[in-house]
Amino acid sequence: MPEETITIGGKTFEVACQPGEEHFLRAAAAMLDAEATALIGQIGRLPEARMLLMAGLMLADKMAGAEDRIKMLEGELAAAKAEVEALKSRPRQQVEVARIPEDAVSRLSELAARAEALADQLDGKA
Repeated sequence: MPEETITIGGKTFEVACQPGEEHFLRAAAAMLDAEATALIGQIGRLPEARMLLMAGLMLADKMAGAEDRIKMLEGELAAAKAEVEALKSRPRQQVEVARIPEDAVSRLSELAARAEALADQLDGKA
C-alpha cells in the first residue's frame, strides 16, 4: 500500500492509500490544507486536532451546499426534459399562408410591364 506525505496547515502527515489513488489523496489533502491555511490566517495557530476538525467541517459545509445545488439543478433538468418531451409529443401544427389569386397576379404582372415600358420611354426622352 503506497504511503504519501501530505501537508495540512503546515503540519506533515504520512498517509497510506490504495494503489492508483495517490492523486485523489493529494487532491483531498490540498483541499483540506486550503481550509486549514485559511483558518490559521483568520484565527492564528490552533491545536492540530482542532485545526483538522474545523477544516473538515468547513469542507463538509461546502460539500453540503454543492449537494443542495446539484439536487436543485437535477430538478431543473428533469423539468426541462419533461417540457421537451411534451413539446415533441404535441401534434405538429400546419401554418397556412395566404394565396394571391391568379387574376391579381396577372394584373400585377401587366402593371409591372406597363411601368417598365413607361420607364423605358422616359429614359429614351432623357
